[in-house]
Amino acid sequence: MQKSNARTPSIQVLERSFALLDVLAAQPESLALKLISERTGLHPSTAHRILNDLVAGRFVDRPQAGTYRLGMRLLELGNLVKARLDVRDAAFDPMRELHKLTHQAVNLSVRQGDEIVYIERAYSERSGMQVVRAVGGRAPLHLTSVGKLFLASDDRDRVRAYASRTGLAGHTRNSLTQLTALERELDKVRARGIARDDEELEIGVRCMAAGIYDDGGRLVAGLSISAPADRIEEAWIDRVKATARQISAALGHRDKT
Repeated sequence: MQKSNARTPSIQVLERSFALLDVLAAQPESLALKLISERTGLHPSTAHRILNDLVAGRFVDRPQAGTYRLGMRLLELGNLVKARLDVRDAAFDPMRELHKLTHQAVNLSVRQGDEIVYIERAYSERSGMQVVRAVGGRAPLHLTSVGKLFLASDDRDRVRAYASRTGLAGHTRNSLTQLTALERELDKVRARGIARDDEELEIGVRCMAAGIYDDGGRLVAGLSISAPADRIEEAWIDRVKATARQISAALGHRDKT
């Protein structure tokens, strides 16, 4: 007996439901049944029947007779998913893969006030000399690659307030301790979407970083590679950016580039 390739009615209903939701999601205002039918290619009676079922489940609202929009049930479910998303969980496997490619320490950091805090790392004790930032360790924003990402996301008044509070104290001869130099560096970060630490926190150590964004487009963390200054490779920056995009996507961020 031949297997039928026809889709079952239940699968067809799901596909049509998804198509209806996609059409409603693309339109900020409510849509009339006629337009919904045209955009989905569904017969008006079919669209009407499925929409009524979705209204009953609160996945769709009917603000007026014959018009539809997305319902609050989707927001409730979305908030439940968002509450379960954790940047450390989302980052852990991609960080391990990045470490396998570079054989250098990979760090995940967040901002707390005027400092960054390292919250996760991926490294191997067997891969030779490495730069390892302890989880829970802190560093000033202006001396680190991830910190510069956060400063670059601030407006100039906030950056100047940061400089005033901290005095832009330096750790090495390469540290950016003048506001004008820091502002020039932050302009580069904004233009390139990446940040670097050129032996500014510690002599002999260089870092490169890219930002991690949530579903609202907010910078929530930074992903960086720390390596001995003579071992860091420019080709890694594309890997860092791709990995940061992967983690951002897992947090619901939609990359518009």
